[in-house]
Amino acid sequence: MRKKTCNVLLVCGVISSITVFYLGLSPIECPTAHSRAAQHGWAVNLQTGQNLSNLLQLPEEYNEETPLIFIGGIPRSGTTLMRAMLDAHPLVRCGEETRVIPRLLAMQASWSNSKHERVRLDEAGVTQEVLDSAVRAFLLEIIVGHGEPAPRLCNKDPFALKSLNYLSKLFPKAKFILMLRDGRATIHSMISRKVTITGFDLTSYRDCLVKWNRAVEIMYDQCLAAADGSCLPVHYEQLVLHPERVMHKLLQFLDLPWDTAVLHHEQLIGKAGGVSLSKVELSTDQVIKPVNTEALSKWVGKIPADVVNDMASLAPMLSRLGYDPLANPPNYNKHDLLFLKNTKIVRAVLN
Repeated sequence: MRKKTCNVLLVCGVISSITVFYLGLSPIECPTAHSRAAQHGWAVNLQTGQNLSNLLQLPEEYNEETPLIFIGGIPRSGTTLMRAMLDAHPLVRCGEETRVIPRLLAMQASWSNSKHERVRLDEAGVTQEVLDSAVRAFLLEIIVGHGEPAPRLCNKDPFALKSLNYLSKLFPKAKFILMLRDGRATIHSMISRKVTITGFDLTSYRDCLVKWNRAVEIMYDQCLAAADGSCLPVHYEQLVLHPERVMHKLLQFLDLPWDTAVLHHEQLIGKAGGVSLSKVELSTDQVIKPVNTEALSKWVGKIPADVVNDMASLAPMLSRLGYDPLANPPNYNKHDLLFLKNTKIVRAVLN
């Protein structure tokens, strides 16, 4: 009984701390013991016209055995597109970025990595087991409660995968999707769209590429080392060039049945059981379009010459991920005919 009380109190404290110190909001109430999912009806994707209850049932409760899906990567690497495509699947709900999850994970890492803090927590009875239980409860409450219930829930907070090892400890049946993109395109997108990311100097391609290299290496190494092959790296370029092939592989990896809706997420935006988009996320104006190849090479000719000359040494992860650091422009691959058509649709809209 004492252990449960401690866990509940710690969850309340974590939630209040995160909200007050990071988001500047008023403290919120401690979550109820029962999942909010029980208070909602499952919004089945009406576009399919299918009874999906025979495929996957809503779980009676969400716990450490829940097969959650986590999507992550460096911002501007296609994480929003990936989550929108998965959101189009009638059995999956991802939803918008929560923002609090990577912050909580960063706080947990600081507590655990500090020997001094670890001793103080142990002396207070806040053991690693208690802390893990509290963090797990918090993550579940956020993931379950911030959107519609579904047989498979997923979370897309890009930097959460910097804690992939820890997440896999909390949720051993979770699956992870690491979105990878040519770092030159990622950084150009950050700088040109003024996407503020802590630690990245948006006035310097050189600085941003070094930071990109460091962050993507951390996530990629954890992905490759994930137990039982629970993490799948997905290249953004391959996703937009060969979407059907990539999504077939991805859904198989996630143990989900194939559904063509994942190739047409834009048709399900704002519909029941479909794709919900945030009005304040910077990628929203892009993912409302069909899957297309418009953004593949926008960075070419935009990076300073001295940075281009030093590219191989500045960002060695480019080569490791299969990108030629000396190719300007690169040859990512040939287009699928279906999505050449989609690209023409986008060009027509833009013109």
